[in-house]
Amino acid sequence: MFTCREVYQEYCDVMTRLALDVTEVLAVALGLGRGELRGFFADGAPVMRLTHYPPARQPHLTRGTGPHRDPTSLTLLHQDDVGGLQVLPDDAAAAAGGWRAVRPRADAFVVNIGDTFAALTNGRHASCLHRAVVNGRVARRSLTFFLNPRLDRVVSPPPALVDAAHPRAFPDFTWREFLEFTQRHYRSDTNTMDAFVAWIKQRNGYESLDKY
Repeated sequence: MFTCREVYQEYCDVMTRLALDVTEVLAVALGLGRGELRGFFADGAPVMRLTHYPPARQPHLTRGTGPHRDPTSLTLLHQDDVGGLQVLPDDAAAAAGGWRAVRPRADAFVVNIGDTFAALTNGRHASCLHRAVVNGRVARRSLTFFLNPRLDRVVSPPPALVDAAHPRAFPDFTWREFLEFTQRHYRSDTNTMDAFVAWIKQRNGYESLDKY
C-alpha cells in the first residue's frame, strides 16, 4: 500500500520527465538542438502544489488568484472539471479586457511559460499572463507542477538566441536570486520580471545590459 508521500513523489517524478520533454519541443521551435535547454534543469528543484478554491457567494467580488506571471520556468497544470483558469494572450486582448477561459480537459495539461524560462530564451518564448477565478456554486481544485532549475543555476540564454535582432533582454541571475526576490521584496504579478530587472540594475549599479 502506497503512502500519500510516495504517490506524490511518483507523480512529481513523472511530471519532471514530461516537463523536460516539453523543453525539447520549445527548443526545437527556436531552432536549437532538442536537448539544448534540457540540461539547464539538471538536478533541479521542482515544486508541486495542490490548490483548493472554495465556492464564493459573490464570485465577482472574490479573487481566486490575481493576474500574474509565474516566476518559475514551466508550469504544468491539471484542472478539475470546474474550470477557472483564464489567460490574457496578447496586448490587444489586454486593451479590450479580453480574459479568455481555458476549458478544462481531463486528458490534457495546461502548459504555461514562466518568467525564468522567458529569460532563458531571451524573451523569444513569452511568459504567460494568467489568473484564476472562483466559482459561485462549487469548489475548484487544481494540481500544479513547477519546473525549476537548481537554486544556484545562472539563467543566461544560449548564444544562438542573442544577435543584432535579439539583443540581451535580461541580465544574468540565479534562480535563487529571483525566487528570494519574489518571496521577500515583490509579490508575483503582471510586472514581476520588470521589477526584478530594475532591482538588479540598482543593486549592481549599471544602466544597460550592454555588458552582457
